[in-house]
Amino acid sequence: MARTQPPDPPIDLYASVQGEVSWFCCGTAWGPCSSTGKGACGTCNSGSLQHAWPNTSDACWAITRPDSCGVSLSRRTCGFRHRTTALCSGASVVTAIADCGPQTDLFCGERSCCGSTCASNRLIDLTPAAYSQIASLSTGLRPCEIATA
Repeated sequence: MARTQPPDPPIDLYASVQGEVSWFCCGTAWGPCSSTGKGACGTCNSGSLQHAWPNTSDACWAITRPDSCGVSLSRRTCGFRHRTTALCSGASVVTAIADCGPQTDLFCGERSCCGSTCASNRLIDLTPAAYSQIASLSTGLRPCEIATA
């Protein structure tokens, strides 16, 4: 019996990937955020060190579609921890998945820079508490590197 090669796998985030980081509100009121829903995992809070990931489930992937931007990301479910490092400052934060997002396909090719350091495509949304650990909320978007924690 001949062995067949598996199809090209998605990026396995045991290695890092670069893209854009943004922030979003969820759960109880915190900082600039009013109270809102608890996210796809039911645990999301703006004041916690958490994030949204575009491939938490088939339903999530169907909405976010980072593959339309040429990006394939491994399936990671609620509670999985990533380390996000701001390419501008080198500051990093470890967060746990608490929601589905960002909707990467709406921002294909979008690029954020600090000086000559740039990255494209929104790949991760941090809560305001997490984003403020690596950048000012007023920046909105930053180039980053994402790795497993």
